[in-house]
Amino acid sequence: MHLAPGFPDDYAMRQLMELLHEEIGLPEHRTIRLDTAINLDLGCDGGDARHLMEAMEEQFALDLIDYDAYRYFQPEGFDVFQKRRAKGRGTKVPLTIGMLYKAIKARRWDTLELEGTD
Repeated sequence: MHLAPGFPDDYAMRQLMELLHEEIGLPEHRTIRLDTAINLDLGCDGGDARHLMEAMEEQFALDLIDYDAYRYFQPEGFDVFQKRRAKGRGTKVPLTIGMLYKAIKARRWDTLELEGTD
């Protein structure tokens, strides 16, 4: 794995990168940047995404009250009720390593702040 120049090198980021490596795997020959999207660029989805976010919540004591998995990931399996809830959410928003890092630092998920739409 190659990290982009200026990539943060602190305890929180090292812990995040270790967790990403364990949960979804990181490409060996790709440069990882803060704007690398774990869903769109690294293919994290479904059950892997659910496990990752559960691990993030537990390991970093994140408050995920504003987190909406359907905004970023396809649901795992087929469920009529999930399909109904996910209606109108076809285009997924990139969930970047930078967003995860900011959430860890803030210890909460604030969609507007993390996506820079505030």
